[in-house]
Amino acid sequence: MNTAPDLLPLAQSVADAKGWDSATRAVMMAGKALPIVPPDLRNDENAVPGCESPVWLNIETSDGKAKFSAYSPSKIIRGVLAVLLEIANSLNDPERRSFDFSIYMEKCQLQRHLSQSRGNGIQGVIKRLQSI
Repeated sequence: MNTAPDLLPLAQSVADAKGWDSATRAVMMAGKALPIVPPDLRNDENAVPGCESPVWLNIETSDGKAKFSAYSPSKIIRGVLAVLLEIANSLNDPERRSFDFSIYMEKCQLQRHLSQSRGNGIQGVIKRLQSI
């Protein structure tokens, strides 16, 4: 899949936000919808290297489909993760492996919330999402 699909609800709420304060609030509110990794699964195996704030990404497989949950203590990163997992969990495995998450993030304007170091960490998350 080379083009990003229509934005899902969390991504749309971020894209629709006007101004920096509203956009930041929308990202943090999106984080409240994040499927959370339970504390006992926040381990080295689920840790995503390269992130400014710690990030854990858990994968469960049910009926042959991967389902993702994540956690970060950073409210902004949790919001970004929520938007990414919203789309990742809606795709089947082949679609997710070829999906252009960067285009999707640009479409919902998530890039404006990512410093270079945060962006590097999110790229690590995306690589892991696509490698499963």
